[in-house]
Amino acid sequence: MSTVRLGINPLTWTNDDLPSLGGDTPLEVCLEEGREAGFSGFELGHKFPRTPEALTKVLGRYDLSLVSGWYSSRLLERSPEEEIEAVKDHLELLKACGAKVMVFCEVTHCIHGDQRTPLSQRPHLSDADWQRLTVGMNIVGDYLKAQGVHLAYHHHLGTVVESQADVERLMDNTRDSVGLLLDLGHLVGADGDPLAIAQRYSSRVKHVHCKDMRFPVLAGLRNRDKSFLDGVLDGLFTVPGDGDIDFLPTLKHLHDSGYQGWLVVEAEQDPKVAHPLTYARLGYRNLRELAEQAGFTVTE
Repeated sequence: MSTVRLGINPLTWTNDDLPSLGGDTPLEVCLEEGREAGFSGFELGHKFPRTPEALTKVLGRYDLSLVSGWYSSRLLERSPEEEIEAVKDHLELLKACGAKVMVFCEVTHCIHGDQRTPLSQRPHLSDADWQRLTVGMNIVGDYLKAQGVHLAYHHHLGTVVESQADVERLMDNTRDSVGLLLDLGHLVGADGDPLAIAQRYSSRVKHVHCKDMRFPVLAGLRNRDKSFLDGVLDGLFTVPGDGDIDFLPTLKHLHDSGYQGWLVVEAEQDPKVAHPLTYARLGYRNLRELAEQAGFTVTE
């Protein structure tokens, strides 16, 4: 029996890449409303405390678990040994609070946080850069796995691993200790096929982000050569079932392949336009229904 838990990212309420979105919203409002919507866990955001004691206390107040937390890697700028030193504080926080995966993304040269730079100008790697990245990822992945936390690589619009070909190259040139965070929205936004990736790398998928996308907004973003953050402000993303992505085939395949872990709603929107509690409730209801249709048992 494949079981999953449903989590949410605080981007629904307050944005890390564009702090003006939801900047005045207290962390406690995010947690209270996320729990009210039905979610049993949260990923980290910039408003969360960064010591195990404080983080455990605030999550416990709302009967929530720590799902995971984003880590910005710079393996193209520093050695694997330097990266391991840099990741230790974040790793210890995740371990102490019970998270089993680390959301890991190489951010060297990334543009997703720069509203002035269109997605068409996202960075690409040379063969030498790919070699450096994959070698470093293997070393860091082995280290994290030995510590009891699996690396889950987050392919992301505006970064060096964005397209389906990028994901395939990363997976094909790294060991099993380098897991994959399958983000349906980011992959579809890069013209990729989430089902194909799930079919090819099901054993490597350690974490899943369920980000829906409005295709007309995506077409407008491309036609007008706009940035990732412009897309967020234009309403590019939404919760599962409210956009145009067909989640069910991919979720069914993950179920049939034995995936167990978290399914996470990660849908950055302008909270003044998309009322956070309303969309959190919608996201929970739709994702639970999709998960159960796929055959998963949803647990707390």
